[in-house]
Amino acid sequence: MKRKLQPKPETIVPAEILELAQPATGDLIGKVKAGKCSVCGGETTAGSGEALCWVCRRLKISAWRDTEQQLPIQE
Repeated sequence: MKRKLQPKPETIVPAEILELAQPATGDLIGKVKAGKCSVCGGETTAGSGEALCWVCRRLKISAWRDTEQQLPIQE
């Protein structure tokens, strides 16, 4: 019994364009490095713009929410 031949999937982007794009994206992958958190020293996500790990970033956001929810005392 023979298998049915599968048709080749139709590509949306031509192969020439894909070949040109691969070297350009390969250079970016090696340049992005994760740093250390300025608060706890844990790993930070690359490209976040802040030197905070995800835990410290969440704590900062929740602290902002807490201060916004408190109503100022007016006399």
